[in-house]
Amino acid sequence: METAYISAIAALSGSVIGGLTSLAASWVSQNAQARTQLLLESKNRRQALYRAFIGEAAKLYGDALVTDTADNANIPKFVGLYTMLSEMRILSSQAVIENAEKIIEVIVKEYFEPNRTLRDMFGKSHEVNIKSHEVDIMRHFSIACREDLSWRGSF
Repeated sequence: METAYISAIAALSGSVIGGLTSLAASWVSQNAQARTQLLLESKNRRQALYRAFIGEAAKLYGDALVTDTADNANIPKFVGLYTMLSEMRILSSQAVIENAEKIIEVIVKEYFEPNRTLRDMFGKSHEVNIKSHEVDIMRHFSIACREDLSWRGSF
């Protein structure tokens, strides 16, 4: 009779171990999927934030180049930029934040400068230096964003 108990206990033990193994595998799989989903959502959120910041900053910079008065009409646009900057302070790397701050500084300073033309920006020669910081004020920000998205968005 003891052999019958031993085989019954062995069968029950095997069932319990099999069930626990299945449960653990399912939990690990679900946990990995949830983590992957959170990383993707975070990356998508930062991408949208960076895209919106670049678009709004480009509009303001373009306006600043052809306007030499800082008037109240642009205050809401700057509030929008500072709102995006605050979101970056929560979500982004320090390099992204520092470069975004530099862009805002350049735009603010440009509003107090005289109007500019393409000739002023590029010079009189026909050779254009597109990598000039004066022309592409968002270059370093874009690079920092790409590094932030690739480093923190990797699985």
